[in-house]
Amino acid sequence: MESILAKISVMLVPALLAVTLHEVAHGYTAERLGDPTARLLGRLTLNPLKHLDPIGTIALLFFGFGWARPVPVNFANLRRPRLHMVWVALAGPLTNLGLAVISALLLRVLAQIPDGVLQDGGMASRMFEPVKLMAGFSLYINIILAVFNLVPIPPLDGGRVMTGILPPRQAAMLARLEPFGFMIVILLIFFTDLWRIVLSPAISLMVGILAGPQTYLVDRAIQFLLAR
Repeated sequence: MESILAKISVMLVPALLAVTLHEVAHGYTAERLGDPTARLLGRLTLNPLKHLDPIGTIALLFFGFGWARPVPVNFANLRRPRLHMVWVALAGPLTNLGLAVISALLLRVLAQIPDGVLQDGGMASRMFEPVKLMAGFSLYINIILAVFNLVPIPPLDGGRVMTGILPPRQAAMLARLEPFGFMIVILLIFFTDLWRIVLSPAISLMVGILAGPQTYLVDRAIQFLLAR
């Protein structure tokens, strides 16, 4: 039980921030571009309970990919619906990328603290080691969310982007997949090599680029969370 609580304490804040700010970014961008729907429905809030999808959150924590309750956007209200739909869709993954960059910078700062300070069993050790694990997990989970959401199948953000930039006929054909989008993505992940050949290498590459010499701290966080 103590081990489970320790893992939850490491995962909870980074996961909630990643999911909540992703959705708020969609709603805020939509409002700036002409659609106040998210604000009117109370979704422009940092209260994570307004954004969490129970199944999507469990999937994110246990399987490495997941989703939140999408912020409602009325694309007809946008001043330039097709173009602005692209920016609204990109706002979420770009926010996760920004959080990943902040996490990577924090890891680099923490890595400068001498190991002896963190291994003496004192207050510094008890304080900084969990922060390292949280920063490593934050980098990892935000990269996962950015990459996963850019899969070009609606209603994922990548699908919205493709719908906005494809010619109208092809965009309409892609949009018709939206009711089945999540099922299609789940089937692709579990029954094809999409994760192994495309998504996992992309995630590893971006983590390596951002974390640099501190990639081992991300690995340490993952190993801590996977340990029994």
